[in-house]
Amino acid sequence: MNRSCGILLHPTSFPSPFGIGDLGDAALEWISMLKDAEQSFWQFLPFGPCDEHGSPYHCDCAFAGNPLLISPQRLYQAGLLTKGELLTFPALPNDRVEFAQVAREKERLFRVAFGRFRDQDDLLAFCEEEQYWLDKYTLFCAIKRQQGGRPWSAWEMPLRMCLQDALDDFGRQFGQELLFHAFLQYEFLEQWTAVRQHAKSQGVWLIGDIPMYVALDSVDAWANPGLFEFDEGRLPLRVAGVPPDYYSKTGQLWGNPVYNWDSMGKEGYAWWIARVKKSLAFADLLRLDHFRGLESFWAVPAASTTAETGTWAAGPGMNLFSAIRQAVGSLPFIAEDLGVITDEVEQLRDEAGLPGMKVLQFAFDGNPENPHLPYNITVDSVVYTGTHDNNTTAGWLDTLAGTDRRRVDAYLGMQATAAAADLVRLAFSTTASLCIVPMQDVLGIGSRGRMNTPGRAEGNWQWRCAKADFTKEKLAAVKEFAGIYGRNRREAGGA
Repeated sequence: MNRSCGILLHPTSFPSPFGIGDLGDAALEWISMLKDAEQSFWQFLPFGPCDEHGSPYHCDCAFAGNPLLISPQRLYQAGLLTKGELLTFPALPNDRVEFAQVAREKERLFRVAFGRFRDQDDLLAFCEEEQYWLDKYTLFCAIKRQQGGRPWSAWEMPLRMCLQDALDDFGRQFGQELLFHAFLQYEFLEQWTAVRQHAKSQGVWLIGDIPMYVALDSVDAWANPGLFEFDEGRLPLRVAGVPPDYYSKTGQLWGNPVYNWDSMGKEGYAWWIARVKKSLAFADLLRLDHFRGLESFWAVPAASTTAETGTWAAGPGMNLFSAIRQAVGSLPFIAEDLGVITDEVEQLRDEAGLPGMKVLQFAFDGNPENPHLPYNITVDSVVYTGTHDNNTTAGWLDTLAGTDRRRVDAYLGMQATAAAADLVRLAFSTTASLCIVPMQDVLGIGSRGRMNTPGRAEGNWQWRCAKADFTKEKLAAVKEFAGIYGRNRREAGGA
């Protein structure tokens, strides 16, 4: 990878009149803004259907796209909605996403659009091509609706156990509902394909994200129980999390089912290979979330109330990456190698040939060997000011005091106090091949722009970029930094 740069901004944060950012005009405008600002990469969070709290890391399908990202404006342009129907969408906050309201109002419009949809041959061809995951996904969505939103573990036994006769009976009874959910995935892919083609035409590369785990209440766990550590009743024996760390004194109890890696290995890691291939339909590169869990993972007894009682268990290691490399060629990954990192984790990352992540907010603890310190950052790295799990850089700086704050100011040579823009400049100046900065840090927004607070279930993922901040003028500083530090297209020779 040549020396280059980009910006992290999830599509839900785009401005739009529909309560959430989507794949309409703002997505195309954003890509053009990136090109104008000499940014070669756009990074975003996972695209899967999110839970009721909006978490893109708690999806109900590892292969599907999030219907909330479908643009009603694009459906209007396709003749599936009228202008009057668009105007019935209520006024929702433009500074944050209210996920429950957005889901309710968008589904109302989507069902109207589905009623007008006439390209049945194209839809059926799409269903046939994506059958390997779409059949079970549409059943899962339709059954969940018919069951009043209850998790699959609370469904009637034949459906809960995914028995084929019961699924066939349900499909015959609710065939239109299955087709509706297929229609949403068809429209998602149609709209995203237009965005991706625009990105390619503008020379902007896309960085997606693969969550390490899937949700317990997901089609993946329901339809593939042998791939997870379940008991005979399909309840998890152990769940995922991380031990006590920087973010939480009691660790983080995520609750996702952990994988049965022995079973996956016997199948040649076919599910993971299919997942990677599908993810590459959305992006050019993929950030591997919680990479260290592929070397060893923190497994917590399912009955535990905190993550403190967990133990480390062996992950698939290089066996998984060898299988993926054989299936897709070179490994298109960035390793999210943050947290409790051991020599074994670093060895796996290096053996797989993956760049790791460095985060400036982790750098200034007074340890001269801290790998996040700019003078310790290596070329085969991706440097960030912060991630979606951090406070914004302006918010983080506001929390620093005493020695911690003096370390940052002294490193930057500040006579007064450092600002977010100074950390952004510092990230651009490092030797890391790729520099990615969250849009909140580009704008210098404080804690109100924080995307996620780990360990807190509600109130996350809601930040939206104000329309007044969604302009090429707001990217002028990063355009300048790209030129000064040799990360623009002219100096770096592209991505």
